[in-house]
Amino acid sequence: QVQLQESGPGLVKPSQTLSLTCTVSGGSITTNYYAWSWIRQPPGKGLECLAFIFASGSTAYAPSLKSRTSISRDTSKNQFILQLTSVTPEDTAVYYCAERDQYGVYHYWGQGTQVTVSS
Repeated sequence: QVQLQESGPGLVKPSQTLSLTCTVSGGSITTNYYAWSWIRQPPGKGLECLAFIFASGSTAYAPSLKSRTSISRDTSKNQFILQLTSVTPEDTAVYYCAERDQYGVYHYWGQGTQVTVSS
């Protein structure tokens, strides 16, 4: 059973860089699974996929956030990492990491971590 766990700061100041880590257990991020994603849900809004990294290491980004977003991985720790630069209060959301297949279906999710952008 694949399990995902997000970690990172709960509070970030405007203009800073948000960094979140997803630790995966029960499966390798480099084999057997298609891609690994970061998704967020702002208060009162729907889910938004920010970025994903394929098992090969290739990456893809949501066009609206591409200039501020970076996804990477640490294969030695079986982790993948999101960085979001120049955050504003509009980046306040619950951030999730999740596994997705080639059809865009998400099978495994982390529990989510609340990130608040405020001075």
